[in-house]
Formats: sequence, structure tokens, C-alpha cells
Amino acid sequence: MRSLTVQKKQTHRDYPLEVKEITEEGRFSGYASVFDVIDDYDDVILRCAFAKSISEKMPVMLWQHNSAEPIGVYESIREDDIGLRIEGRILLDLEKGKEAYILLKNHAIRGLSIGYMPELWEWENRDNRRIRVLKEIDLWEVSLVTFPANPKALIDDVKSIKTIRDVEDTLRDAGFSRTEAKALISACKSAQRDAEDEDEEIKAAKKLLDLMKGN
Repeated sequence: MRSLTVQKKQTHRDYPLEVKEITEEGRFSGYASVFDVIDDYDDVILRCAFAKSISEKMPVMLWQHNSAEPIGVYESIREDDIGLRIEGRILLDLEKGKEAYILLKNHAIRGLSIGYMPELWEWENRDNRRIRVLKEIDLWEVSLVTFPANPKALIDDVKSIKTIRDVEDTLRDAGFSRTEAKALISACKSAQRDAEDEDEEIKAAKKLLDLMKGN
């Protein structure tokens, strides 16, 4: 059963931010949301949920969800096999922008949070839980926040791998459960169904990490 909301209350979802590098121009990149993962609020966002919204407008970059404090601009946003990837630039001429840049560069800021309105969803029962499956989202803003609530997003922190276990460990370090990490690896490997040995599995796993880096 599908529902189309008429409610105008904005929803927030938080994700950890682990920026490996921020340029002197204030540019950074990462994932604002991850697909097909049940979050702490029993919501799951499907692939293409953001497609309509991001084709019509670019979300604004706010500080702590404060609409009176925009601190930068997003220059690129797209969906890939992992989630919603963004590239942004903090405006360093702003006092709040300078503050955000210093905090981000020193890893004092730990979160990204999306502000959106759910547009289309359905309810499912999974493992004795009532899950809201979000199919369409109207994305308004992506904020830098101090405390992320949902440890399920990835930001450029990828190490070299030699085995499938290395990939799983990387995903676990990024906040995924063991089950979720295995599910993501399986999804990537499905793109190489003809894989017959460990080398091919490693190639598939590296493809996953390339997606995480946005390559």
C-alpha cells in the first residue's frame, strides 16, 4: 500500500562525517545518505528516492539546520550504487564558514544531516519490525552538524584491500553492522556473477570501494 504525504513537516536524518581531506578552498565530498540500510528510526531509503528532487534543485548547505546560517554551496549531487554523493564548498569569507572549515579540518565536526520531506513511501514488516520504505524524497538541505545520530553513511576513508575480509573490516569501521557489510559486498559482487575465484571477488570488492570514493 502506497501513501502520498500532504504533511509539510520537514524530517532530519543524520550520518557520520569522516572527511579524509578538505581543500584550502573549503571543498569536501562524501555521502549524504546511504541506500537500502534500515536506520535508527526504522526507515530505509531506496535507490532513486532523491532523483526527482535533485533534478529540480540543489539542496542548500546549512549549519546545524539553521536556515539563517547558510555556510556554503553544493556544487555536485548525484545518486550512485551506494547512496547520495555530494561535493560541496564552504564559503570561507563567512565567519561561520571559517568556523565550520576549522572544525571540519580538525575533525571536530562529525556529522552530516539531510533535511527533507517524505513524498512517497510504503510500510513493510521486516524481522518483526515495522519499516517505512521511502521511495521518493523532497530534499531541501544538507547540514553540517556536531552529533550524528545514524552511523550508516560513508565519507572518503578508504584503505587499500587485499582480501574480502579487508573490505568487510573497512565497512565495519565506517559504522556498518556485519550483516550490512556483507550485504553491500554481496550487492557489488552480483555485478560480476561470473566471478569464479578469489581474484574476481577482490576486483568486485574494489569496485565497491571505488564507488565509495566516487570514482
